Amino acid sequence: MEKFELPDPFEGAREQCGYGKVEDQDDPVTMLLRLRDVRKTAKNTQTFQSGAQPGRIVVPSEVNIRSTRQIPFEVDPPMHRLYRDLLEDWFRRPEKDTYKAQLSDIISKLVQEAKSKAQVEIVNDIALKLQSRALTLLLNVPLEEAETWISWGTHVFRSEDNPVDGDKAKILYDYIDRQIEKALSNPGDDLYSILLNSEIEGKKLNKEEVKGVMILTFAGGRDTVINAVTNTLAYLSSNPKALPAIKEDPTMLNTAVEELVRYFSPLTHMGRVATEDTEVCEHAIKADSRVSLCWASANRDPKTFENPNTIDLERKLNPHVGFGFGIHKCLGATHARHVLRTLLSVLAEMDVKLKMVKGDSNIEDWGEFKRKVGYDRLEMKFS
Repeated sequence: MEKFELPDPFEGAREQCGYGKVEDQDDPVTMLLRLRDVRKTAKNTQTFQSGAQPGRIVVPSEVNIRSTRQIPFEVDPPMHRLYRDLLEDWFRRPEKDTYKAQLSDIISKLVQEAKSKAQVEIVNDIALKLQSRALTLLLNVPLEEAETWISWGTHVFRSEDNPVDGDKAKILYDYIDRQIEKALSNPGDDLYSILLNSEIEGKKLNKEEVKGVMILTFAGGRDTVINAVTNTLAYLSSNPKALPAIKEDPTMLNTAVEELVRYFSPLTHMGRVATEDTEVCEHAIKADSRVSLCWASANRDPKTFENPNTIDLERKLNPHVGFGFGIHKCLGATHARHVLRTLLSVLAEMDVKLKMVKGDSNIEDWGEFKRKVGYDRLEMKFS
């Protein structure tokens, strides 16, 4: 049985100085590695802004492939709060029983299909399909629409050889433009229509604002959810006592999901742009330079997390930042939590046994740091 492990490549730098350096398209980034510094910087929205040039707070930068501002992710206060208030009720819909039942049905069918096969490739045949089909619930569009999204592959901006592929991104932008026009001519109860009929300070959202929300919705929960689902299945295959324990005590589901998100940290980091000369952990930060909040490193900080490199599904004290921190914490976190919670619940109830056959690791290259975030391919058997 292959041991599941996502090593912590930041440990030495986090302990020694608290930061690392990453070159990114001639716009370098200082990665903040300690939980205390990450939280403090995330809260200081005046000195570390999100509302810089669209695409610049993302690492790798998307400024060369995107001019549309992602909303509310790339907006600073006070406008950020207005957008957030407009969107939060919609993004809390996963708490509703009908949503939960539909999500459970989607996942149950995928698991049954996997059990009927001798072997299944998890990334494309389980995680990508699960993410895409679950997204139809969040957008409130027909399930069949997921087949188009599945055809795009695991990332909407990245291709195999290019981390910021403009041609691939255009596929998403053009698709969203068509859906907005469709909702304008024939309004329904989907997210596009709801946004087009929404107002902020007495003015209806324009098409560019709606597009900004939709790009964030598609891109923000794509490879992050796929990595979380893939890593969850890999972890369960090397820890066969986990699912029976969850079935025996379903109250573990909440702590288990939070712990898996902490350990996996599906999004390694997210940037901010300094508005003035300042410093973090005694390191000078120049105005208009970039820092990144390294969620993956912060979530392994031993000053907060006891045995940080161990997955403890019953961990009680778990103030992780796997969904970000501060006003820009992940809008889709409720949906993502329910995807993982339902996946664990369905697997436990169906008494599924998982066996890993072969895995090709997905390694991110952040200069001096090489981080495994999941798998490019993962072959498994379900029984």
